[in-house]
Amino acid sequence: MKASTLHLVTLRADPAHAEIASHRLMLRAGLIDQVASGIYSWLPLGLRVLRRVEEVVRQEMNAIGCTECLLPMVQPAELWQASGRWGAYGPELLRFTDRHQRGFCLGPTHEEIITDLARRTIKSRHQLPITLYQIQTKFRDEIRPRFGVMRAREFLMKDAYSFHDNPASLEKTYQDMAQAYQRIFERLGLAHRRVSADSGAIGGAVSHEFHILADSGEDVIVYDPDSSYAANLELAQARPGQAAAYQKPIVVAAMGCHGGPVALVLGSGDRLHPTKAGKLSQLAQPLHILQDEELQRLGMLSAPWHDQRWEAVIWDEGAAALAPASHIPHTADLRTVQQGDPSPVTGKPLQLARGIEVGHIFQLGSKYSAALGAMITDEKGQGHPMLMGCYGIGISRIVAAAIEQCHDARGIAWPKAMAPFQVAIAPLRTGNQSDEAVMSEAQSLHDHLEAQGISCLLDDRGLRPGVMFSDLELLGIPWRVVVSARLLEQHALEYQGRHEPNATVDTRHAVLQELLQHLA
Repeated sequence: MKASTLHLVTLRADPAHAEIASHRLMLRAGLIDQVASGIYSWLPLGLRVLRRVEEVVRQEMNAIGCTECLLPMVQPAELWQASGRWGAYGPELLRFTDRHQRGFCLGPTHEEIITDLARRTIKSRHQLPITLYQIQTKFRDEIRPRFGVMRAREFLMKDAYSFHDNPASLEKTYQDMAQAYQRIFERLGLAHRRVSADSGAIGGAVSHEFHILADSGEDVIVYDPDSSYAANLELAQARPGQAAAYQKPIVVAAMGCHGGPVALVLGSGDRLHPTKAGKLSQLAQPLHILQDEELQRLGMLSAPWHDQRWEAVIWDEGAAALAPASHIPHTADLRTVQQGDPSPVTGKPLQLARGIEVGHIFQLGSKYSAALGAMITDEKGQGHPMLMGCYGIGISRIVAAAIEQCHDARGIAWPKAMAPFQVAIAPLRTGNQSDEAVMSEAQSLHDHLEAQGISCLLDDRGLRPGVMFSDLELLGIPWRVVVSARLLEQHALEYQGRHEPNATVDTRHAVLQELLQHLA
C-alpha cells in the first residue's frame, strides 16, 4: 500500500492530555482519533492492527470448535431484570428508553442475551456442548475514562459463551479456552501470565485472568517463579506462619453485618486487602472500614482485639499461625501479599509484577441459566439449568497493552504478528532525474514482497529522509528498506530491523532473502 492513500496522520509532539505511552503513541502515530471522552475513531493504520489481532483470536477460537455469531449491542431491560443485574450493575450500564418507553441498555457484556438465545434454540442435551463467540463493540459508561483505549467507554471485545449438561464438559471447554488464550498471546508475541482471579460482578466459582506484562500496568500480579502458581493481588496467598517472628498484632475495624464493629487482626506491618475482607459474611456489604471518629463515638478507639464489645474478631491466617493466643475461633486470608512472601506451593519467595488485564475466563455454572430459565432435560427426563462458561478477551485493549510493552523513545515497536505492515519501503528522492528509477525500484520491491505474502507500506509522500525515517520508526513497522540512487548504482538496498542499532547494505537478492527468512 502507498502511504499517500492510507490517510496517514502523524504528530511530531506528544498530546498534552495523554498520560501513558500507548495513549500518546496511538494519537501520534495516527492509529486513533478522539470523538468524545472515552470514545475513539480507529483510523486506517490502527484498524489494520486491530484486524491483525482479530484474525489471530478468530483462528484460535475456530480451532477449538467455537462458532462465531453476532449479538445485538442494544439489549432489552427485561432480560437484565430477569438476571437481577438491571439494578445491581450500577451506573456503568448505560440505560435508555425507546419511543414506546421500553427500557434498553447498551451492552457492556452479553450473558443475558446469549442465555436468552440458548433457552429458545437449544432443545436437547444432545446439542451440547456448544460454544458461541462474537467480536463486537461493547459500551461501559466509565465514570472516568482515561488512558485512551485502555479504559475507554466504547471498546471491541471477543466474548464467548459455552453451554453444557455436566460439570466435566464445562471443565474441558474451560481448559481448552485457557490454552487457546495462551496460544493467542504467544502468537501475538507478547509476554503474559495467566493468574487465578476473582469473578467479580460476572459471577461464577472459578475464573482466571490473562495479563500482558508492562511496568505501566494498573494490576499487580503475584507469581512463583518455581511453580505454576500465579494470582492477582485480590486472590494471592502466601504460606501462613512463614513470616518474620511474631510481633504485636494490629486491628482494623470494620462494620459488622449486625451493625456493630468487627475487629480484623493482622500481623504488625501487614496491610488489609479490601477485596478479601469484602467477601466475609460477618461484615456489612459493601465493606466499610471504620475511621477513628466513628470508633471514638462507639467507645472502641483503642479497644484491643480481645475486647468483648467486638461483634466478631477475625484473625488473618498468617497472624493466627504465629499468635500466642490459645483460642482463635475465626480466621481468614486478609492480608495483602508482599514481594518475597513464601509461595503457598513451594515456600520460595513470591515475585510481584505489573500487568494489564486483557482476558478473563469464568465458569459461570447455572447463575444465568437458572435465572432466565435456560433448561435442559437429562437422560432421566428431569429438567435442570444448563451449565455455562464465559470467556472474554479485549481486542482493542490488547493493541494498547502491546504498545505499553513494546515501545521505546522513538515510538512503537510492534511484534511482527501485530504490525500494520511488515516492511516499510523508504525511497529517497532528490528532485533530479534519478527519482524515476528510485520510485520504479521501490514499486517493484513492494510488488515482489506483496506477492510473497509480506505486507508493505511504500512511503511515497516525498518527505525529507529524516522526517520519513522518524515517522516510520514512530509507526513501529518491523523492517525498513531504503532505496536510493546511490544504492541503485551499487545494485544494493539498505535494510534495518526496528530493534537493530545499525542498517545493513547488501544486494537486492540478499535483502529479499533476509526479509523472507524473517517474515514469510
